[in-house]
Amino acid sequence: MMRQYELVERVAAYKPDLDEGLLNRAYVYAMKKHGSQMRASGDPYFSHPLEVAAILTDMRLDEATIAVALLHDTIEDTDATRKEIDQIFGQKIGQLVEGLTKLKRLDLVSKKAEQAENLRKLLLAIADDVRVLLVKLADRLHNMRTLGPMRPDKRARIAQETMDIYAPLAGRMGMQGMREELENLAFRHINLEAYETITARLAELRERHAATIARIETDLTEKLGQKGIEAKVTSRQKKPYSVFSKMQRKAISLEQLSDIFGFRVIVGEEEDCYRALGIVHRSWRMVPGRFKDYISLPKQNDYRSLHTTIVGPSRQRVELQIRTQPMHEIAEYGIAAHAVYKDGAASEAHGLSRESNAYAWLRRTVEQLAVGDNPEEFLEHTKLELFQDQVFCFTPKGMLIALPRGATPIDFAYAVHTDIGDTCVGCKIDGRIMPLVTELHNGDEVEITRSKASTPQPAWESIAVTGKARAAIRRATRLAIRRQYSGLGQQILERSFARSGKTFSKDSLKPLLAKLGQRDVEDALAAVGRQELSSIDVLRAAFPDFQDSRATKTPLRVDEGGWFNLPSAVGMVFRMPGQGESAEGPILPIRGAPGDLPVRIAPDGAVPGDRIVGILEPGRWITIYPIQSPALAAYEDEMERWIDVRWDLDAQMSARFPARVAVSVINEPGSLAEVAETIAANDANIHDLSMQRTAPDVTSMVIDLEVWDLQHLNRTINQLRIKPCVSDVTRLNG
Repeated sequence: MMRQYELVERVAAYKPDLDEGLLNRAYVYAMKKHGSQMRASGDPYFSHPLEVAAILTDMRLDEATIAVALLHDTIEDTDATRKEIDQIFGQKIGQLVEGLTKLKRLDLVSKKAEQAENLRKLLLAIADDVRVLLVKLADRLHNMRTLGPMRPDKRARIAQETMDIYAPLAGRMGMQGMREELENLAFRHINLEAYETITARLAELRERHAATIARIETDLTEKLGQKGIEAKVTSRQKKPYSVFSKMQRKAISLEQLSDIFGFRVIVGEEEDCYRALGIVHRSWRMVPGRFKDYISLPKQNDYRSLHTTIVGPSRQRVELQIRTQPMHEIAEYGIAAHAVYKDGAASEAHGLSRESNAYAWLRRTVEQLAVGDNPEEFLEHTKLELFQDQVFCFTPKGMLIALPRGATPIDFAYAVHTDIGDTCVGCKIDGRIMPLVTELHNGDEVEITRSKASTPQPAWESIAVTGKARAAIRRATRLAIRRQYSGLGQQILERSFARSGKTFSKDSLKPLLAKLGQRDVEDALAAVGRQELSSIDVLRAAFPDFQDSRATKTPLRVDEGGWFNLPSAVGMVFRMPGQGESAEGPILPIRGAPGDLPVRIAPDGAVPGDRIVGILEPGRWITIYPIQSPALAAYEDEMERWIDVRWDLDAQMSARFPARVAVSVINEPGSLAEVAETIAANDANIHDLSMQRTAPDVTSMVIDLEVWDLQHLNRTINQLRIKPCVSDVTRLNG
């Protein structure tokens, strides 16, 4: 276990002006508070915060962050209080320790909604001060290193949580070294067999290619030195989890991977990176399509480097990364390399330079908390942002837009601005008109065509890959549906108020919102349209002495003769199907059915113009279904019963065919009459009708029609839809 003076010396090695007293007080306080507490491994508990602090010294972090690491478990696991820590170490350190205490209680592997809510808390805490994230990641890293003594089920849970949340988050914040170690430690506990197999193969390959690796390092160093560039060349081997994930992603074997070994070239200045690249390309052949310039176009986590692949001295492919030492530190430590925790700069960005793109991403992600998404949508958005690799595209004015790999122009439009996404109708990629489903590639120039009259299509949600675009499309869809319900609700209220001798206006709803339990007028109207709120309730809220004068509704009654009666105000009766009708029915114009079996149409009907299929009822008859009927799902495993049939209509035939529709109407006198008159005016016939009051203001009808063909049916449905008393009409199939 590291001693007090050793910790101070580690920090003093990179920060000579440290506050040594702060570190000493934190060391002694944490050691006393944890006292005789032990870990599952049998080690003193204090060894854990001490190792967390040691990990942060490797990142060259300041003494305040190291002190927080020493104290991070004191409030949670000892009798220490926030007030006491504030008094001894200051309010800021107390705030950070308390923030970490709250995060310690999070259980990110839980039900989806809870996981999302906990992830919200995590991101909010680290956005307030990113030092919370640095300590939290170091805490998780040490816990993963010492996971062995845990129960198998607990090891698996913690490892999965690390793989799903903490490793991607470390990578997204540019801390690649920590990400790789977290992934490999988690991989070992999630899939031990694969981990051991790949680790053994990598060790074998390293031994086999040791001479070649040494030769390449020497050749590169000499070539650059001859041109006056002092460079440090080191080899690197792909980590086991990185190898495994690439094998899984590309469905290839380990022997087919060409980038298991790579080389890192560290030079003095940025200009030397490009000079070194030129020397390398003149000395060895470059592999086409394998050059990437992340110096002029950094990744969003601030990563900067030149990547190229050459055909090396032994005719094998060699991957090179060329960078300066500061670039290398940012690549390894990410946001930790940006840390500016001195008093003058700390207030600038809560302990992190505003120049950090990783921190900017974090702030943008946290801004998504304010758009009203539910927890599941936020979780989806954040995980998409964490896991996706990136492509870089440009607007016509040269603005750079970074998007996940696989993104489309829809994602691009929403990345520029939500209004641009909402009004997008088309796009041009590099000057050519292209479909909105086109996958974007690095360097594409994208121009979005807009129309103020346009709204996002719900189908876009399956095309978009960014969480921001998907969330915006869902919001727009919800708003469109809300507007439809709002219009219907206004219509219902206008009629109800008029029927009661009152005048309705939207302004009259404003003082009633509290009584009705609604946030605004549009919400109230939509609630009426959705039948969550009845018009009678609104009338009573507006006029407390209001009495409903509508006649008591008479329920449908069926008499012994098979007739059913409707309220006398309608003045109509319809005949129910006779109980003695033959199941076989009339001879139908169907081609393809065996001549010795009768044919009948399914209960929900089928009309000429429908694509149809016959289902054999052995020894009885053939039932004709429209191809879109859900009832056919019951026969998917009995394909021998399916019969290929089609309509065989004679031009002289004048027969009607059955179809069933569902009609929702506003519940007021005359609605049924208007529906019946519309059907009659379209030369259709009502064969059967049933009604059900689904809400005080809406009645649902199921009507069995007789029509000539599909065109006739669609015309009748469309005529019904435009009637003011009708809120919805759909054809029923199954």
